[in-house]
Amino acid sequence: MTAPDDLCQVGHVLDAWGVRGWVKVAPDDPQAAALLKAKTWWLSRPGFDGSAKPVQVRLARRHGSAVVALLDGPEDRAAAEALRGRQIAVRRADFPPAEADEFYWADLIGCKVQTPQGADLGTVTGLLDSAAHAILRVQIPGGDQDAKPRERLIPFVHVYIDTVDLPGKTIVAQWDASYD
Repeated sequence: MTAPDDLCQVGHVLDAWGVRGWVKVAPDDPQAAALLKAKTWWLSRPGFDGSAKPVQVRLARRHGSAVVALLDGPEDRAAAEALRGRQIAVRRADFPPAEADEFYWADLIGCKVQTPQGADLGTVTGLLDSAAHAILRVQIPGGDQDAKPRERLIPFVHVYIDTVDLPGKTIVAQWDASYD
């Protein structure tokens, strides 16, 4: 079975949990909503090289800051330990709906960022999680093609972000290029 195009990495297997084949997972998102909702996880070796294999999730639940899960396949601790380090992805379609005025990071990556006047600030290439809020990593457009791409960091908070248009893949930010 080939991996779907809409896979998003959501965590990795830390270790076996117990003696009956359960695994302990470190979620990438503290809420772990996608891990808990998805009935199929796609496991791959680190680096997510496209060799992801689907595995059915029998049970999954929170365990402190981690998630513990019983998967189809591993029946004992040794089999679960063999999954240690595997990256976990789920289909974007399996994510629970976001609340009003909330966004999944996976949906923001690739959005064009512009000022209210329409000036191009760049494209979101990733996000950082600071202690206070998320920060958009925006690759600055243009420049010398041989030079290392430059990026700007824009706090993803209401004071700087006016609108997010996910269908149009556009974010309007109160940001000036001279801030860099």
